[in-house]
Amino acid sequence: MGRPTSTDASTGTGTHTGTGTRTDASAGTGTGTDASAGTETGRGAGRRVTWGRMSAVAVTVVCLVYAPIAMTELWPYATPGAPAIGEWLLGRSVSPEFVAEAVRDRMGPYSRSLVPLIVHSVLGGLLMLLGPVQLLSAVRRRVRLHRITGTVFAVTVYVSMAGAALYLLRTPPAEAFSGAAFWIVLATILVGTVGSVTFGILAALRGFPDLHQRWLLLCYGFLMTAPLLRLEWGALPPLYPGLPLQDANRVAIMHLGALVAFGALLASRALDRRTSVPGLTGTWAPGPVLVAAHVAGAAGLGWITYAFLDQGTQGRRLLVAYLVPYVLIHAVIALRAARARRQGSPWAREEWRLHLAAQCLAPAFSAVTVPVLERTMGLDRLTSLIAGVGIGAGMLAYAAITVVSLRILHGREVLRRQQEFGDALGLVGEGEHR
Repeated sequence: MGRPTSTDASTGTGTHTGTGTRTDASAGTGTGTDASAGTETGRGAGRRVTWGRMSAVAVTVVCLVYAPIAMTELWPYATPGAPAIGEWLLGRSVSPEFVAEAVRDRMGPYSRSLVPLIVHSVLGGLLMLLGPVQLLSAVRRRVRLHRITGTVFAVTVYVSMAGAALYLLRTPPAEAFSGAAFWIVLATILVGTVGSVTFGILAALRGFPDLHQRWLLLCYGFLMTAPLLRLEWGALPPLYPGLPLQDANRVAIMHLGALVAFGALLASRALDRRTSVPGLTGTWAPGPVLVAAHVAGAAGLGWITYAFLDQGTQGRRLLVAYLVPYVLIHAVIALRAARARRQGSPWAREEWRLHLAAQCLAPAFSAVTVPVLERTMGLDRLTSLIAGVGIGAGMLAYAAITVVSLRILHGREVLRRQQEFGDALGLVGEGEHR
C-alpha cells in the first residue's frame, strides 16, 4: 500500500508493518517493550497475557464462525430454498417462525439492491477472515504477509462498503429493514468504517504505525458489529419471549457501537506498552475538562432516561440495554486511567482520560442529536431517540481517536522543533568556537 518509509528514534518506531512503515514493539505491535516502557513481571503480567490471549482467541473464533454465515446469508433472497448457515442456526436456536418473520421483513427492502448486498455480505465474510490474519501477522512480524493482506483488506473494505452504500442510497430510511433508526445507525457505521480504514492507510504511509494500528482496530471493531448483532439475535428472544427481529435490532443498537469501540480501545492499549511518548507534556484532558464532561454527560443521561421512560415498556427495555453497558464501560475506563496514574504511565493515563471525556460526552451528543433528527428527517420521538443513542458512543469514540492522533502528532511536531532548535544552537556554538 506504499513504499516502505523509515522514521527516526524520536517517533518510537522501528520494525516493518504491513503497509510499508516501520514500527517496533514500543510503537504498539505488542511484541516487546522499550526501555521507557519497562517490563512487567509476576502475576499482573501473567493475567494481562492470559486475558489478551483469551480475547484474541474469542474474537478469532467468532470471526471464523461468522465468515461462512455472512457469505451465505443472502443466498435465499436470490434463490428461494438455497442453503443459508445463519438461518439454519437461528431456526434451531430460536425458532423457525422467528427466521421466517425475519426473511419476510427483509425481503422487500433487500430486493431493491440484492446484488450490491450480496457483494457486501460475501466480502464481509472475507473481512472476518482477513482481520485475525492482519493482527497475528503484525504481532509476529510477518512483514510480507501483513503488507499483502493489508492491501487486500483495505480494498475489500472499500468494495464491501460500496455495496452497503448502494443499498442505503436506494432505500428510503422509513422503508429500510428495522426502520429509519436502524438505517441511520448502519449509515454511521459505514462512514466510520470507511473513514477509519482511510486514516489507517494514511497513517501507515506517513510513517505513524501507532496511529495506523489504532485506526485499523477501530475499523475492525465497526466490522464486528455484524457478527455481534447475529449473536444478539440468538440471545435476546429467550430473554424477551416473543420479541420480533426488528425490536431485537433496536435493543442491540443501544450498545453495539459502544462495545466495539471499547473493544478497539482495549486492544490498542494492550498493544501499546509505552509509558511515555517523546514530545508529549501536560494533558489535553485536565481536571476541569473532565468535570465539565461529566456534568454534560450527566445532563444528557438524565434527559435520555426521562425520554425512554416516557415510552412505556419498550422504552424501559431500551434504556436498560443502553445504561448497563454504558456504566460498565465508563467504570473500566476511569479505573484504567487511575491505575495508569498510580503506575507512573503518563501516556496511558492521557489516552484513557481522552477516551473518558468522550465517553462522558456521548449521552450529551445523543441528547442534542435527537431533536435534530426529528426536525431534519421528520422522525417521531422514539425513532429519533433510538437513532441518536445508537450513534452517540461510536461517533464520540471516533472523535476520541482523532484527538489521540492529534495529540501524538502534536508531540512529534514539538520534538521536531526542539531538535531543530538544538541543531541551530549547535551550529551557532560551532561558529563561535571557530
